[in-house]
Amino acid sequence: MKRSLRRALLGAAALAVPVVCVVLLDRLFPPPIGRLGDLSTVVVDRTGAPLRFFTTREGFWRLPVRLDEVAPTYLELLVAVEDRRFHAHAGVDPIAVARAVAENLAAGRTVSGASTLTMQLARLLEPRPRTLASKLLEALRAVQLEARYDKARILEMYLTLAPFGGNLEGLRAASLAYLGKEPRSLTAAEAALLVALPRSPTRLRPDRHPEAAARARERALGRALAAGAVDARTVAEAGAEPVPAARVPWPFLAPHLAERIRGESPGTPVLRTAIDAQLQRAVEGLAARAAASLVSAGSVALLVADHRDAQVIASVGGADYFDVRRRGAVDMTRAVRSPGSALKPFLYGLAFDDGIVEPRTLVADVSTRFRDYSPGNFDSAFHGELTVRDALLRSLNVPAVLVLDRLGPVRFASALARTGVSLHFPEGRGAGRAGPGLPLALGGVGMTLDDLTALYAGLARDGVVVPLKAEADYRPAGGGRLLSPESARRVRDILREAAPAPGWVQAADRRTRTPLAVKTGTSYGYRDAWAFGVGERYTVGVWVGRPDGTPSPEQTGRTAALPLLYEVFDLLPAEPVAPTGRAAPPGATAPLLRRLEARAPGGGLDLPDGHQLRLVFPQPGIRLDVSEEGGEIAPVTLIAEGGRRPLVWLVDGRPVAHGQEREVSWQPLRTGIVRVSVIDSDGRSDAASLTLR
Repeated sequence: MKRSLRRALLGAAALAVPVVCVVLLDRLFPPPIGRLGDLSTVVVDRTGAPLRFFTTREGFWRLPVRLDEVAPTYLELLVAVEDRRFHAHAGVDPIAVARAVAENLAAGRTVSGASTLTMQLARLLEPRPRTLASKLLEALRAVQLEARYDKARILEMYLTLAPFGGNLEGLRAASLAYLGKEPRSLTAAEAALLVALPRSPTRLRPDRHPEAAARARERALGRALAAGAVDARTVAEAGAEPVPAARVPWPFLAPHLAERIRGESPGTPVLRTAIDAQLQRAVEGLAARAAASLVSAGSVALLVADHRDAQVIASVGGADYFDVRRRGAVDMTRAVRSPGSALKPFLYGLAFDDGIVEPRTLVADVSTRFRDYSPGNFDSAFHGELTVRDALLRSLNVPAVLVLDRLGPVRFASALARTGVSLHFPEGRGAGRAGPGLPLALGGVGMTLDDLTALYAGLARDGVVVPLKAEADYRPAGGGRLLSPESARRVRDILREAAPAPGWVQAADRRTRTPLAVKTGTSYGYRDAWAFGVGERYTVGVWVGRPDGTPSPEQTGRTAALPLLYEVFDLLPAEPVAPTGRAAPPGATAPLLRRLEARAPGGGLDLPDGHQLRLVFPQPGIRLDVSEEGGEIAPVTLIAEGGRRPLVWLVDGRPVAHGQEREVSWQPLRTGIVRVSVIDSDGRSDAASLTLR
């Protein structure tokens, strides 16, 4: 009895030792599946449509694919042609081995192989020279793979790594590159071609050797017919289809955005965005056409955001990614540039919140010096006394600086920074960077199109600014409040009255919609032209300029960027009409009771309309013939009424008279166009241009 037990234990040990060895070897030498971890990244739009593909670290187009993403016809042909007993064997097919040995011995040379799909996968995972030893190792690896993975996973790994010519690996990459379609849509002819290519991918590349590829397709169809995978009619129809003779270009939409998102999530095979591919393609076309009309290698960048959820739905970083002259690879949505007048709406909105001004507060647009800073207007003229509303609509500089002087540059900069936007101040005269100053009102700070568009989207979000993101799963949380809901609404209402671009009329289906709230800006030296638009659902930001910062004097926000902004809005879906019957803002219909003083603190003066300063002569645009007497031009009488004495008279910004009189005589020194201004003791002013001839 003891002897029988001992024999049984020895027998069990003898059986267990090989099993333990196999398990131990499997754990010590697992299948080298590292290549499956180096996959191409694809950035897709909101529907899953690809925007841009990226190669692997090795430089291959290698895309993963699931069996449910592949046409059943292809899978049937693959098994019929390459490995008929794939679903029955355990990695090595003994019947195929016996057949291959017999055929090779009879021929005296290698005429047939016995590699299964699993053995081919083993070779793809661990490339080796084609030797008998390599074949044996592939067989062992195939058995190992079959023990670890099911048949579906083995097929998916093979379809990810199979070579298809050049730097194409995997069925999906080949289907997109040669046929321009996903594998789920393959016809029988297309499936047969892609089944045949991995046998000799270099020799059979259809883009280089279409005749050889066609013959290989015919052989694959013949084997599939013999295996019963297809019928004769299918073979005949497939053989009549042409073989693709060129590769299809890869999708290349939103290249700058795709590049950035990929850099933020390296190694992720699929990156989903909120981009609308159809809209993206359309706005890229607009940007390319706009850039083509620019001189001096100008470029265009733009953003379209759905401000309800703060998601970017279209992004153009440059007009042409591959245009070296325009520095097309530079993402201008993130380039730091001067915003020009684009910050003025937020300056006025903060002043509304602080009670410094209201939309109907009077301000004087006259030549004014703020300590060592003396701003001028874009048109080199001054426009006298007007309301804050009009000052914002006309984007006048002196009133904006006047408001910032009262609000405080640090207060303005801090409020902007608390929203999360980045402010880049220029270098100071000494060490370090200069702090915020009065030039901040006119663009004396560097910002990006991303941040500026987020600020304008904040107007639609009732003053709360959140970063704009293109990731599909982005859900903004919190955000920074810049303006109160009431001030944000006041600013929007003012900007809705802005004049459209010269000669521009919106598309007919938008004329009955809520007007866009728009603002333009042009940076100092004509380096940057901006336009921003806020609708009921969408916010659009546009930048036009040269990426190298060279001036473009022919481009302003109004002439170069604003027309493009309207074209973008005409591409967007119809927006809901704004609710009607909204109450007017407090004070909107009240009489003009306050005016902002340039020098003195406090609330200003209460003056009836009859006491307002007004220039009686000259009137705007008047022409005056002057006769010469003794070689001199005749004097001109300047007349004003209203205002508080004394009055100061200026011509082209230079004082020419001062006193209590409502009429003064001025001696011109030349003919031509001059600018006449009058200022009373309270700082109110009026002005007009006069042509002398």
